[in-house]
Amino acid sequence: MDMAAEKEPNENKSVVNSQDPAPQPVIFNPEFFVERLKHERPQVFTELVLSNITRLIDLPGDEFAQLTGEADPRLPTAHTGFLRSLNFLKRKDKGVVFGAPLTEEGIAQIHQLIEYLSKNLHVEGLFRVPGHSLRQAALREMLNAGTEIDLETGDFHPNDAATLLKAFLGELPEPLLTHRHYHAYLKIAELTQFDEKGNKTSVPDKERQIEAFQLLFMLLPPANHSLLKLLLDLLYHTARNQHNNKMSAINLATMVAPHIIWPKHVQASDLQGNIKKLNNAVAFLIKHSQKLFRAPVYVKEHAHMHFKGSTTSQFTDGLALCGGGAHPSPSKRAGEAVTCTDGTTSSNTHTELALRELYQQVSSMPESAKKKKLIRQFAKQVPGTPLSDQQTLYSHRKHRRSRSFGGIRRRALGTQGPVETASSSLVTPGSSSSADRQEKEDSSFGWDSSSLKRMCFSPTQETSV
Repeated sequence: MDMAAEKEPNENKSVVNSQDPAPQPVIFNPEFFVERLKHERPQVFTELVLSNITRLIDLPGDEFAQLTGEADPRLPTAHTGFLRSLNFLKRKDKGVVFGAPLTEEGIAQIHQLIEYLSKNLHVEGLFRVPGHSLRQAALREMLNAGTEIDLETGDFHPNDAATLLKAFLGELPEPLLTHRHYHAYLKIAELTQFDEKGNKTSVPDKERQIEAFQLLFMLLPPANHSLLKLLLDLLYHTARNQHNNKMSAINLATMVAPHIIWPKHVQASDLQGNIKKLNNAVAFLIKHSQKLFRAPVYVKEHAHMHFKGSTTSQFTDGLALCGGGAHPSPSKRAGEAVTCTDGTTSSNTHTELALRELYQQVSSMPESAKKKKLIRQFAKQVPGTPLSDQQTLYSHRKHRRSRSFGGIRRRALGTQGPVETASSSLVTPGSSSSADRQEKEDSSFGWDSSSLKRMCFSPTQETSV
């Protein structure tokens, strides 16, 4: 008994110790399904983003082909190409970082400069005042060698780091914002609001611009996307300290735009009046950088429903994707339904509500040719809208008459001759048995006699009856 009593506390103690630790809170990433769609279904993801970009900005066929990579970018050409190329050849030899294609290794080295600058935002003229050339050369060599640098020792000045960061961006083989997106950036800069009469104004449409940049940034290569986010975040906080450093967003954009958005090997005179647009676009990116790296709500919903939802989509136009419905496979023919993963073909209530909200938004747009085109596309492809409901009802009614008339006429004729076109009062007594048989046959198909008469007669006869 004593031994058993001694064992019980030990057993209880072991039970207490074996209890699992408290579960850690689960942090949900709202972009999880977007990233999953991007990696597991890249073609669906790209079509979703492109369809919504073209909804916001008008891209002609050649510019759209450049955006998708189907055509080589057509960029402004340099009138002083020889001198420009000569200056480019005079640069330092290519290393691991400077002059090399953008890689994660290069970003890790440049991040040392960004981190150092983020601690010295108070320096007046940051990104405008050049640093010391000898210190920059030494720092450049250390970065190219992959050295981990302690910039807090005082051997280097923040202006050295800022000038070297601009040099790194300027020596990339392709601008950070890529040549493929160049024309799209110009079109986004032109997005303005409409007045009550539907005419364009000079007031920028910030909401549409933010949405367009969000979509466009989702198409950037991963390395470009990562560095752009780090750079814009640094410039955003630099502009917020303009009371100390005297560098506003437009001042910073003027210093940085030639290195991240201008086409390579061109000068200011080659851009033919687009410099102001490009500088303003970069200033806009700096001001709104905290919103630009989020996926739009409808993209998140579409990605979530792609993996979790069970809907059927008959949409072939990108407009339907704005509401977040299931996306058809490219191999599907136009108008062919996409079957859900669970085998059902019923529409999801959430999708229908989103589509109707989108239809209302389009309806509230000012009267224009684009609005009429969108309304027609809704009427053709998006179920649940007023126009599509009316067209569906009409098409079903017309289809029922044309499809059923031939079969009913053949069954009604048989070998008895022409069909009687008079009312039931003209039927002879001898034909009552055949009429009964015909009525039974019609009832087996789910039709009653009144509907049969409506389907046999023309609209004019139906009205008279």
